[in-house]
Amino acid sequence: MNPSQESHLTVAALSHPGEAREINEDRYSVSHYLRESDGRPALLAIVADGIGGHKAGEVAAQITIDTVRTSIAAVDGKEPLAELREAVVSAGRLVMESSALDEALRGMGSTVAVVWMIDHRLYTVSVGDSRIYLLREGRLKQISIDHTWVQEAVLHGILTPEEARVHPNAHVLHRHLGGDRDPVPDFRLRLSDSESDPQSESNQGLQLMPGDQLLLCSDGLTDLVEPAEIQLALVKHSPPEAVSALVALARGRGGHDNITLIAVAVPDPSHSPPAKGCLGRVLRSSLAGVALAALVLLGIAVGYWFGLWPW
Repeated sequence: MNPSQESHLTVAALSHPGEAREINEDRYSVSHYLRESDGRPALLAIVADGIGGHKAGEVAAQITIDTVRTSIAAVDGKEPLAELREAVVSAGRLVMESSALDEALRGMGSTVAVVWMIDHRLYTVSVGDSRIYLLREGRLKQISIDHTWVQEAVLHGILTPEEARVHPNAHVLHRHLGGDRDPVPDFRLRLSDSESDPQSESNQGLQLMPGDQLLLCSDGLTDLVEPAEIQLALVKHSPPEAVSALVALARGRGGHDNITLIAVAVPDPSHSPPAKGCLGRVLRSSLAGVALAALVLLGIAVGYWFGLWPW
C-alpha cells in the first residue's frame, strides 16, 4: 500500500476521555492508501479500547493500533481477509508478549474493530465489544457482533436484548487481544439477524453504495446512546457534526467511559454541490447576460436622449 494524502470517502473521528476517567484508554486511527498493483484507493479505520479494570489499557490499545496499521500498510490487499487476520493476530501476540515482559503492563488487553475499504468494497474484523455499524437508506444495522457473555446469552435465548443492556455481566468479554492465547478474529459481517455465521462471513467484500455510512465506536458510546439516536445523528448531520453530537450526548448522560467514534461516508454525487468548474461556468454565463442587458439599456437611453427612436 502506498500512503495517500487524499481520501475517496468522507471521514470524521473524535475521541474523548468522558466525564469519569482521567486517562483515555481508547485509541483510533484512519489511514489512506493507493494500492500498488492497480492504484485503487483504500481506507483503513481502526478503533481499539484498552480493557477497563486492567493495567495499562492505553498501552495495549496503542500497540493494537500500531501493529494493525503497520501490517496492512505492508500488503496490497490481494487477500484482504487473510491479511486482516494476520494483522489482528500479530497485534494480539505483541500485546501478550509486552505484558509478559513488563510487570507494570501485566494483564493489559484491548478490543479492536477494523474497517478496510478497498475502493468501495468493505472488509471488517473485530475482537471484543467495540462495534461497527452500517447506515443504508436511512436504517442503522450493527454489522459486528459483541464478544461478551451477555451477547452469547442473547444469541442462545437466555436473555433478551433489553435485559442484556442492564445485566451486571454486560462487559465481561470472552474475546480480546492479550491474555495467554492468540485472539480469534471475527469476520462475520451481519446484514440480517436471521443469517447463519457462514452467510455473514460471505458478506465480506460488500459493495457499498453512494450515501452509505459506517460508524466504528467504543462501548463508551453504545452504553449511553441508543441505536435509534445514532441513526438519527448520522441521517441528519454531516459526519463531523454527527460524531460531535454523539460524543456530546454520551457525555451529557454521565460519560462514565472513554468515548471514541469514526464515521465514514460514501459520497453521493446526487447530493453534492456543483463542481468548481461548473460553478465558474454558471457565474461567467450570468455575468455575460447581465452585461448584455446593460448594453441594451444603455443603447435605448442614448437613442432616447438624441431622439433617435425608430417610431
